[in-house]
Amino acid sequence: MVFSAGTAGCVADLVTFPLDTAKVRLQIQGESKASLEGQKARYRGVFGTIFTMVKTEGPRSLYSGLVAGLHRQMSFASVRIGLYDTMKQVYTRGSENTGIGARLLAGCTTGAMAVTFAQPTDVVKVRFQAQVRLPESGSVKRYSSTIEAYKTIARDEGVKGLWKGCLPNIARNAIVNCSELVTYDIIKELILKYNLMTDNMPCHFTAAFAAGFCTTIVASPVDVVKTRFMNSVPRQYSGAMNCALTMLIKEGPTAFYKGFMPSFLRLGSWNIVMFVSFEQIKRGVIRFQKAWESPL
Repeated sequence: MVFSAGTAGCVADLVTFPLDTAKVRLQIQGESKASLEGQKARYRGVFGTIFTMVKTEGPRSLYSGLVAGLHRQMSFASVRIGLYDTMKQVYTRGSENTGIGARLLAGCTTGAMAVTFAQPTDVVKVRFQAQVRLPESGSVKRYSSTIEAYKTIARDEGVKGLWKGCLPNIARNAIVNCSELVTYDIIKELILKYNLMTDNMPCHFTAAFAAGFCTTIVASPVDVVKTRFMNSVPRQYSGAMNCALTMLIKEGPTAFYKGFMPSFLRLGSWNIVMFVSFEQIKRGVIRFQKAWESPL
């Protein structure tokens, strides 16, 4: 389960990473606009952001931070998705009847555990996605490689810099995990219970799409604060709450839903690719184990 979840997370990240990068750029746009009054917004909309990035920074900019993203999924998805069913069994003490409370607790637990392990990879990923390289201006990249980014953050900001934004990220991922896994779990269960579909790809697709939509609505405000705080320079914000309050005062409540469309496109497509891949990889692993245990 853990291997299947980590691999499926990596496959989903490879497919949807440009959307995630566009989301990050849109989410942090208000910071530069606040400091450079009167300047026009650089990015407009999901595909406008992607087009601008390709035009000004080249196609590779869409995958800036991919290595850290894959590091993140191997550690993060492995824990939060791979251990979800195990945690459900822990909270229900092995009972087959799993209530909504046990599902929510399992989602919160694995989400928080995953952040504890994977936070440094998330910080580096966001920093890479946020950095803008304009060839004509001769601007220097903030970090030249993933390993160098880990070392530089630890040296300049201390080891705690690698866990920057850990609390808002725990809050975000508790919400994301509950919305994502519990919604997928329940919808898939209902589809199978009422024989609307069989346990195959269309069923997984439908449940994953619904999970992505619900998750985006619930998690967007925390996600924007998390992105802003993790990308901030030292002492820009005193904490995650100060970051949220600054956004509210300077940019208004709509700032918390900046990058909503790329968030939805990304989470929706990520959930579809991840859950469909996860179900297929899980079945493949089970078949391999059975063949290994009972050879001809």
